[in-house]
This record gives sequence, structure tokens and C-alpha cells, in this order.
Amino acid sequence: MTGFTTLLALAFGLSVDAFAAALGKGAGERATPLIGALRIGFVFAAMEALMPVVGYLIGLALANWVAGVDHWIAFVLLALVGLHMVWQAFKDEPETIEDRAEDAANGPIKGPRWVHLGLAAVATSIDATVVGVSLAMVGTNLLAACIAIFLVTFTMCTVGALIGRKAGDWLGHWAEVAGGIVLIVIGGLILTQHLSQGI
Repeated sequence: MTGFTTLLALAFGLSVDAFAAALGKGAGERATPLIGALRIGFVFAAMEALMPVVGYLIGLALANWVAGVDHWIAFVLLALVGLHMVWQAFKDEPETIEDRAEDAANGPIKGPRWVHLGLAAVATSIDATVVGVSLAMVGTNLLAACIAIFLVTFTMCTVGALIGRKAGDWLGHWAEVAGGIVLIVIGGLILTQHLSQGI
């Protein structure tokens, strides 16, 4: 679970929720396109990289209690997050770019625009907390994982914000499906590896 390719795949899977949200935030951004996109990318990436730390600490606290089934827990958590992402993508009709722009501009809560951005970042990073528990269960290098998650999320969200006005509505929808599938596959690989070692 500590391989470079696996960490990048994990980072991609976690970042697609934020990418989809960044599309909408970019569509409603009033600042200079590049400056606004960099701000969006940084806020989403920082939150996405922070949440696994919380989950990791929770996982460490539980490690002694679940040592015999830690790989099963990691698999179930990753699979549930992945399935939820896929289900969420198909549950509702994808929002149009105009809808996302209106949500980004107005937001459900009155307040400064950076507050709306922060709330969106928290909402899209909750899954990362759950995944952080899985990382602790399988002994992943937390620093490497957080760096990978930050860099991938920052890149994807900055690009998403830049193309928010022009991207087709399907982009965020299918990115979320792909991300969910990636997390399920990673969970399956963790389980398969441990079972093949007789653990």
C-alpha cells in the first residue's frame, strides 16, 4: 500500500469529489481566472490532505483492537467510500455548469465567498477521513500519502476551476465514478495481498 503508483491512484480517487466541486467554483469565480483557480486548488488540496491525518490517528488508536482483521476493515472502508461515490454520481441528475456557478456564487449560507469555499472543501474531504483510518490499518507512510493527496488534488482542482465554465457537465460526473472505482480496486488489492500472505 506504500507504492508510489498506489499512492497516486489513492490520491486521484480522493480528489475527484473536490475536482467536481472545483468545476462549479470555477464557473462562479469572479477573481482573475488563474488567481481564483490557484486559491480554489489550494483550499481543496489543503483540506483533502489534512483529513486523512485525523482518520489515521483514529486508526492508530484502534489498531490494537482490530489487528487480526485490519485488512478487512481497510477493504470495507475503501469499498464503501468508493461505492458511495459511484452511487452519488448516478443518484441525481448531474448539475449543469450554470447550476454550479449559481451555487458557487451564492452558496447555501450567507457569508464571505471564502467561507463558501471552505465549507465546500470540508464537505468534499470527509471521505478522506475514513480513508485515513484505512491507511493506518495497513501501515501506509502518512507523510507520503498526504503529500501525494495534496499535489494531485491541487493540480486537479486548479485545472477544474480553470475549465469550469467550458467543461461539459459530464466531466465531473464521470470523474466521480472513476474515482469511486479506483478506491474499490485499491481496497481489493489490499485484501488480496494480505490473504495471499496468509494474514
